[in-house]
Amino acid sequence: MPFLGQDWRSPGQSWVKTADGWTRFLDEKSGGFVGDISSFCKKDDHNKENLFNSLNYDVAAKKRKKDLLNNKAKIQYFHQEKWIYVHKGSTKERHGYCTLGEAFNRLDFSSAILDSRRFNYVVRLLELIAKSQLTSLSGIAQKNYMNILEKVVQKVLEDQQNIRLIRELLQTLYTSLCTLVQRVGKSVLVGNINMWVHRMESILHWQQQLNNIQITRPAFKGTTFTDLPLCLQLNIMQRLSDGRDLVSLGQVAPDLQVLSEDRLLWKKLCQYHFTDRQIRKRLILSDKGQLDWKKMYFKLIRCYPRKEQYGDTLQLCRHCHILSWKGTDHPCTANNPETCSTSLSPQDFINLFRF
Repeated sequence: MPFLGQDWRSPGQSWVKTADGWTRFLDEKSGGFVGDISSFCKKDDHNKENLFNSLNYDVAAKKRKKDLLNNKAKIQYFHQEKWIYVHKGSTKERHGYCTLGEAFNRLDFSSAILDSRRFNYVVRLLELIAKSQLTSLSGIAQKNYMNILEKVVQKVLEDQQNIRLIRELLQTLYTSLCTLVQRVGKSVLVGNINMWVHRMESILHWQQQLNNIQITRPAFKGTTFTDLPLCLQLNIMQRLSDGRDLVSLGQVAPDLQVLSEDRLLWKKLCQYHFTDRQIRKRLILSDKGQLDWKKMYFKLIRCYPRKEQYGDTLQLCRHCHILSWKGTDHPCTANNPETCSTSLSPQDFINLFRF
């Protein structure tokens, strides 16, 4: 508020905030403006309240604005556009560069986890961020990360699917946080240390909830998986891309145990994930002198990364350098935008923001 005194020794004039703005306080007895703020403080309680509100109006406004984005908020930082322009350097038209945290805030991951085609993609991306990129996120991006993770856990608790996948994600995140918290004082985490300790306690609580899940048998009494012909059962089992799922399926019934040990099934699984050169370096023979494809698979996954396959991925437009989900409209000037899009794996998404 401007200083309107006659000189620097003057106490100034008294102002009151009204519906029409700030006005000078008018003395009802004298009919003139009050020049001493102490005289205004001697008025009735209503005027005292007006003065108090005027002095603290800015403080209250800042506090309300801060409360909208406090740590208790459970919504993701919202942006109207569901795409982001990826730029790695400053130009005459645009200064600065795009960061991983900014992209994480702008892309709609909260809705993506509700789509079964994008769920595994988002979970894998969260795992990669937890391993090495957590400290590169801004404060609001780290909060969005935890809020999205909580939604993922709640979804798994409700539908009882992808339990092992989320267990591995939570364990990876907890291990990374334990390492980062020990380095407190070196500016590796954004926020108060007590806030991160509270988040670690939440992760332990989620792990306990996942461990206490009791899979309920569906009430449907029609045709089950074991009622199908053996050729159909094998055909369905060949669609599983994780060998651990085959092992778990074999523990359901004795008949499925026999099918899960099929050599051709494990051979196709090895050939799907690994190259012939990688397979030749990790040959294992059984007691009968035959290749043990099951043991070879579990040995190969410890040495080489598995092939990743997702129903839907993020796409980068090579023409306008805009990153978005498949099917999301973005302002592209290409004649045929569909031919300019390149699918990105979760690791490609991380590498896109490494400078």
